[in-house]
Amino acid sequence: MAGENGEIRYGREQAWQLLTEWTRSENLRKHALAVEICLTASGEAEAERLGLAGQPRADFVRLYTITGLLHDFDYERHPTQHEHPFVGVRELERLGWPLEVRTAILGHAQYSGVPRLTHLEKALFACDELAGFLTACALVKPTKAIADVEVAGVRKKMKDKAFARGVNREDVIQGATELGVDLDAHIAFCLDAMKKRAAELGL
Repeated sequence: MAGENGEIRYGREQAWQLLTEWTRSENLRKHALAVEICLTASGEAEAERLGLAGQPRADFVRLYTITGLLHDFDYERHPTQHEHPFVGVRELERLGWPLEVRTAILGHAQYSGVPRLTHLEKALFACDELAGFLTACALVKPTKAIADVEVAGVRKKMKDKAFARGVNREDVIQGATELGVDLDAHIAFCLDAMKKRAAELGL
């Protein structure tokens, strides 16, 4: 992912530029940031588990970061199931973005038919809907602060079908199952990641 003289060609800065070029909506940008934050933390934990260090670790985590930022970058222009995320992935391929990123983005759409096999692919699916739900849970607090959101409250809200209707609860549950983690533990993990970077999210 680095050029001949060591500069990063497909790093976070480039991902952010592409996201903001395609996405004007502040809410969609914030969603991309929330997923990025959860996914980066997931990548760091997996890198730790694999015993990665130095440049290999940095490269590994970067894949998670840019995948989180770019997973919905085409959604504002191409929101239909016929187009999203296929249009975006074709653009990423044209620009030379890593195959791992493109495959994970395809896999996060249940209807794409692309299986989720790698940890990155499973983590994106597991973090996507949940990050949106956690944001919604924060925004209904009097403080609008993610710091005031707790796992028990999130589980209670998940049972309230009228709350954040756009979030697919089954995907949240299935995502944790595919990752092989307890749902409460996964919620707590993503909450912790978002709380640490709450300022970036405006939460």
